[in-house]
Amino acid sequence: MPIYRIRGIDVDFPFEAYDCQIVYMERVIQSLQESRNALLESPTGTGKTLCLLCATLAWRKSLGPFSSEFQKEKLSQSSDDASLSQRRSSYPTIIYTSRTHSQLKQVIRELKASNYRPKMGILGSREQMCIHDKVRTLQGSAQNNACYYLRKKRSCRHHCLASDFMKSRPELGNEPFDIEDLVNIGKTEGPCPYYMSRDLHKTVDILFSPYNYLIDPARRDSLTGIQWDNAESICADAASFDLPLGSLSACISEANQCVSISIKRRTIQKSAEKDHDPDNYAILKALLMKLEKRICEVVIDSKELGFTRPGLYIYEFLSELNITFETANMLTSTIESGVQLLEERHMNGHINRMKGTICRLEIIKDILKIIFRDGGKSHAEFYRFHVQESQQNVSDSMKGKSSRILSWWCFNPGIAMKEFERLNVRSVIMTSGTLSPLDSFALEMSLEFPIRLENPHVVSRSQVWVGVVSRGPSGFSFNSSYRNRDSVDYKQELGNAIVNFARIVPDGLLVFFPSYYLMNQCIECWRNMNHASSTDLSTIWERICKNKQPVIEPKESQLFGSAIEDFQAKLHDRSTSGAIFFAVCRGKVSEGLDFADHAGRAVIVTGMPFSMMADPKIRLKRDFLDHRASLQKKGQKSLTGEEWYVQQATRAVNQAIGRVIRHRHDYGAIIFCDERFAQRSHQEKMSLWLQPHVKTYSKFGDVVFTLTGFFRDQVSCEKVEGNLKDELITESVLGKEIDHPNENLILPQRMVHLHSERRESSAFETTRGISVDSIEGILPANKSTLSSITDMGKKSGGGKKSLSVDHKRKVLEDDECKVVDWTADHIGSERKSSKTKVTAPSSLGSYVSSEADPHPEQASGFPPRSYPLSSSSDKQQIVPFSSEGDDRCDSSRSYECRQPGLGVASSDDLTRRKSHVQSHPQKDGSSEQTRGSAFLVKVKQKLTEAEYREFVGLMKALKLKTMKIVPVLESIARLFSVPDRLPLLQSFRDYVPPKYKPFYEKHLVD
Repeated sequence: MPIYRIRGIDVDFPFEAYDCQIVYMERVIQSLQESRNALLESPTGTGKTLCLLCATLAWRKSLGPFSSEFQKEKLSQSSDDASLSQRRSSYPTIIYTSRTHSQLKQVIRELKASNYRPKMGILGSREQMCIHDKVRTLQGSAQNNACYYLRKKRSCRHHCLASDFMKSRPELGNEPFDIEDLVNIGKTEGPCPYYMSRDLHKTVDILFSPYNYLIDPARRDSLTGIQWDNAESICADAASFDLPLGSLSACISEANQCVSISIKRRTIQKSAEKDHDPDNYAILKALLMKLEKRICEVVIDSKELGFTRPGLYIYEFLSELNITFETANMLTSTIESGVQLLEERHMNGHINRMKGTICRLEIIKDILKIIFRDGGKSHAEFYRFHVQESQQNVSDSMKGKSSRILSWWCFNPGIAMKEFERLNVRSVIMTSGTLSPLDSFALEMSLEFPIRLENPHVVSRSQVWVGVVSRGPSGFSFNSSYRNRDSVDYKQELGNAIVNFARIVPDGLLVFFPSYYLMNQCIECWRNMNHASSTDLSTIWERICKNKQPVIEPKESQLFGSAIEDFQAKLHDRSTSGAIFFAVCRGKVSEGLDFADHAGRAVIVTGMPFSMMADPKIRLKRDFLDHRASLQKKGQKSLTGEEWYVQQATRAVNQAIGRVIRHRHDYGAIIFCDERFAQRSHQEKMSLWLQPHVKTYSKFGDVVFTLTGFFRDQVSCEKVEGNLKDELITESVLGKEIDHPNENLILPQRMVHLHSERRESSAFETTRGISVDSIEGILPANKSTLSSITDMGKKSGGGKKSLSVDHKRKVLEDDECKVVDWTADHIGSERKSSKTKVTAPSSLGSYVSSEADPHPEQASGFPPRSYPLSSSSDKQQIVPFSSEGDDRCDSSRSYECRQPGLGVASSDDLTRRKSHVQSHPQKDGSSEQTRGSAFLVKVKQKLTEAEYREFVGLMKALKLKTMKIVPVLESIARLFSVPDRLPLLQSFRDYVPPKYKPFYEKHLVD
């Protein structure tokens, strides 16, 4: 693996680093060396996770050995425990946090790919780690309290085993592991995974954790092994709260249960329990009832505006109920004992509660901790007190009760971050693909971020199409603002534009709306109406479904998993040309999901996702920011309410468009269907890497024409790269050709993208294809206003088109290979050819060849899975590889395909290829081609871009007989004689003819 010296630190990186990765690691190391905070934005696909890990661990290792190395020293030298512990504690601990455990799982996978082996730990919840038969079926605080109850009685054998197990396994954590690994250890050997992780984190070099372990005080208190100063106040919880009257009524009911249970226990045991005094629970119940009454008595003059006061008003409001700093702690203790009482009763089977239901009293405890934290009121200046009417449920309506919500909203998310300035935290590094605009983000965090970076993307300009579509097919302006969004003309025009895009974009298409309301309104309109200017009598929805199978993001989170599975299934469905996912900005689809490659070839943003101005929380936030800005001295930076309002919408857009173009070899289109995106002020707030690609189109016909050309060129580039690879694999440059009948050779699926770096795997990886020919035949949905794409091509001189291949995508440049013309005329001439020689390599130097199918695209090993696209005029029959049963090729099955078999294979197919390719008479040739394909992938991964071009040049020169074999073998051996490439040196021996093997073997290194 290459080693880069960055700011005096040797960084061991597992791949040849891009320039942007070097810059990113340099900023990380600068932040750590100078003890300053950093704000680093780098697009998805630039490898920021691996860069962040390697840079931080390299810096940490420069200070001294990892803890795992200390353990080896202790074993080998019998060093004094105290001295080793003292040396270990002098080094800082790295805490790597992320939003979800699925993201942390990917981070640990990247750690495994590196050469660094620090002692690591990972924190998780009981829901993920508990293996107790009964407790693991619970959720939330109910699970936590049940665990506490069993531990108190020492009746959980898993917890009893954890401490001794960790003492007997000091090496645990020296190698990267995930939560699933801990759970497997617990299930096989007995110790509790949850308490194993708690024990382990005290001695680690790097700790992986979700955000809430630094924000939630209860969970943060468990991090006893990390040397924080003032641990009780670090990263204080700045969360807001909402208390509906319905939840408060449930709390009163539980307090009443505590009174009854404690009285019964006292009667049975005939002794007064200090911890469970019924008088305390009675006082708690009375206070909660007074609170309920007080909320109902608040005078609300305007239902829209509600009742609002400054944050400090909460203390005046609660003091009337005798809830103060002095009494809050007693109430909290009473609630905690009451929750334990209810859980004990539940565990003993005396209380019937729904599975996983939490105790509502926990809500009151959390609220009191937020209000009375730190024993002071200074944080209240960032809050607003608010009471508003809410929609009544049926039971409250029948009882004549009002339904209200008491809220205490924090409008400064930087409160928690600000705590770091008062603590011994060396550096805070915040990184993401969607931090822009950085200035406003830093202002909200209330921290100084002197080190900043906005990285470019690693993809080339030819791999991205970004357009602002100001008008639809009929010339109607796209603007999803409040005054236009309910217009039928707007909804129809938007639907008709999506029909066009569904025809043009291959495979997966994502459509993001500003809100669930607008999405549902549009879909309902499309289902009931066609376009007024269209000659097609079918509805807009039917025409969308004709091209792509639809999936709609559900508002209910419990249904989201099913929607994802539905999209994945429809994406793989051979009977259609792809799937379309209708989703919402700020929804679950826009947050963190990976729609790489064919899962997301384009994303459409239908409007600016501004929040509702009438929402009291939004209105009060804007007022809060405007008030703070007015207090700032002249020249000081401040964030106004309007700036924040626009920034939130822009960041939601950046997050949505980040779902596509997920790695260096990916490509895709980003389509903005709102004229407001043409404004310079909005474009300047987009991610920096995206801004140079944005073009504004005033005519919809230009959009269709250029977008069609973009995907046609991308498919052609895939064909050029695929054909070049097929030449290197299926035609042995060291062998000779032997004719065999055409039907005796079936070539396996080829890999279109050969990745030179690891990337995040997509949950939607699939194999699909689209025809170059068929794209040219696409007509706009509104035929009355647009001419055909073919005619437009003729007018612009777009007859035959020469395609250049971007060298950044690691294929031959124009001066190294003949550029293939994939226009219709060229393909037609190719089809006139009746025979083509195809050879497949053998490990022993023997070769087989075949007369290929008259259609060269099919003969080059194209896909088992090609998909029919609608309105095909040129149908071809192809023989698919079966993916079920015994994986045999079924010659009796055929699929229609408008394209002569163009398709792609996912990276997962490489590992499955042997099972997919079963023998016709040429079994050895087919399996050998698979080996050749996998070998070329490895070559491309290990060699630099220049070295890979040299390797391809040598193979081409040998094929064209412009060089002799001996100097070629010497040059290839030189390329492969690097330590991490020795497996390539050994493997290439299988492709050397027997006559030259003795010469080649002289270069082999043991």
